[in-house]
Amino acid sequence: MARYVVAGVTGRVGSVVAGELLKRGERPTVIVRDRARGLDWARRGAEVAAGSLDDRSFVGDALRDAAGFFALLPENVPPDDFHGARRRMADAIAGAVQDSKVPHVVMLSAIAAVLPDGNGPAKDLHYCEKQLAAQARRLTVLRACYFQDNIAGMLSPALHAGIYPNFPASADAAIPMIATRDVGRFAAEALTNPPQGREVVDLTGPAYSMREAAGRLGAALRKPLQVVDIPPDRQSDTLVEAGVPRPVADAVAEMFAAFNAGLITPRGSRQLVGTTAIDEVIAQYLQSAATGGVAQ
Repeated sequence: MARYVVAGVTGRVGSVVAGELLKRGERPTVIVRDRARGLDWARRGAEVAAGSLDDRSFVGDALRDAAGFFALLPENVPPDDFHGARRRMADAIAGAVQDSKVPHVVMLSAIAAVLPDGNGPAKDLHYCEKQLAAQARRLTVLRACYFQDNIAGMLSPALHAGIYPNFPASADAAIPMIATRDVGRFAAEALTNPPQGREVVDLTGPAYSMREAAGRLGAALRKPLQVVDIPPDRQSDTLVEAGVPRPVADAVAEMFAAFNAGLITPRGSRQLVGTTAIDEVIAQYLQSAATGGVAQ
């Protein structure tokens, strides 16, 4: 049985990757920062490695004799050093890949990572892609489009104020949106069926406008929602008012500015299309909110 190492299992995508591998009869090694957060995975049959992705030695040891590695850059890093922390993590991950000689890496990236700079959080993904390309023998970069799951962040303003904040230039322009469950399935498939060399795969999904997404969320909540356009010069402040740390809010606003300027377009070698409808994702998060849980 091949061994696969999966990072990010306490998040939305990594949890799906590890879960899919378990369904296929594999026994993944899951990386968690705190061993207590790996107890459920151990009960499900996974091996648990506790440590940090910015520790080259730890990650390298976890990758020894593995057939593949699912890697990502978490966003829950110290906000006052958001980009620096993620780049150090990228360096550690790439160094661990070099040290362990793991034969295949699947990296979760984003379509915005097509740009080296001026694209907010995705500039760190672009950097990580380059670092891994220099070290990995086989590399699959999965550049995901806008996540349907971002609608979870709209629940609070929808429920408490009856509004749906809109950051893209037009609330009526349809854009591809993919569910993180589809991203995770594509990643698990890539791990178990590696390419001959290196490739960049664009992950896309059904297209919805923000107004349509608001309408579907409102229908599920059984209340009308007003779409409120957030102008570019107010986007960072609006995110801060919602509880997002300023450095992260600035990065997200920068990313939307790049999208709105038409600078970000898919440029992968091939494309995979998710089929999950946004209504399924809305129902998932509403059920989770009703039970007090956290949807994965």
